[in-house]
Amino acid sequence: MKRLPTVTAFISLLLLNSCATYHISTESLMKQFASAHEETKTLYFLVPPFIFFPGRVSGNSLLSIKVQDKRGNTERLWVNRHTGVRITENSGKRTTFYFNTLLLQDSTITGSRTHFFNWQIRPIRFADIRKIELQK
Repeated sequence: MKRLPTVTAFISLLLLNSCATYHISTESLMKQFASAHEETKTLYFLVPPFIFFPGRVSGNSLLSIKVQDKRGNTERLWVNRHTGVRITENSGKRTTFYFNTLLLQDSTITGSRTHFFNWQIRPIRFADIRKIELQK
């Protein structure tokens, strides 16, 4: 019985700190990427005991992007290294990676699953995309 308040508090904390999910159409993504360019990013990670590990990854130059919340309201989402993107294909396959590594090349989307090195996803054709979701 003594654990019940602790478990309830833990579940409440998880629900309050859940990630918000936003949506964006393929067309909107292409329009917003028209002014973006490719850049190489160097991110530093601290590994105990105080060792800095540089990670280099290619990505886009966008600092913010217009998205829609679950109610359909348009919001501006500020992009950082924690912003994730999940693409659902027409076949139902889902691919998750970091938004700041997302690149549009010809008629495909590509990106990296990690910031430590370029662990590229399989390129996804625009025609195969059912849904694009972003998480902060």
